[in-house]
Amino acid sequence: MATARTVKDVSPHDFVKAYASHLKRSGKMELPEWTDIVKTAKFKELAPYDPDWYYVRAASMARKIYLRGGLGVGAFQRIYGGSKRNGSRPPHFCKSSGAIARHILQQLEIMNIVEIDTKGGRKITSSGRRDLDQVAGRIVVAA
Repeated sequence: MATARTVKDVSPHDFVKAYASHLKRSGKMELPEWTDIVKTAKFKELAPYDPDWYYVRAASMARKIYLRGGLGVGAFQRIYGGSKRNGSRPPHFCKSSGAIARHILQQLEIMNIVEIDTKGGRKITSSGRRDLDQVAGRIVVAA
């Protein structure tokens, strides 16, 4: 008997890859013109090598909202933050770009995957939950 598979049942890496390609194929997500030149955080030295990094980040953010909910721009700045290397001085934690997180959340809202939560942050919509679970189900079938 085949049970319905959810995002929690599949590997995070496989899900993010599959959902990123799903977002790219759907064509509903509008890429900003700065995606090829922007750094993802002030502690980074270079822009991402992967040309589809924006879709991967959007898929990862959608998965995190699905699992936890109530996450806003500040939370994603901390999640994707990292260590700033200061040369010979000690490293310190640094937040990632808020503009990228904000733009992706706005795009996910336009696509009706997430919505603003009354308690703060964003939560997944019922159509967004169905969309993510369908992608997870396809991964299970493929494996």
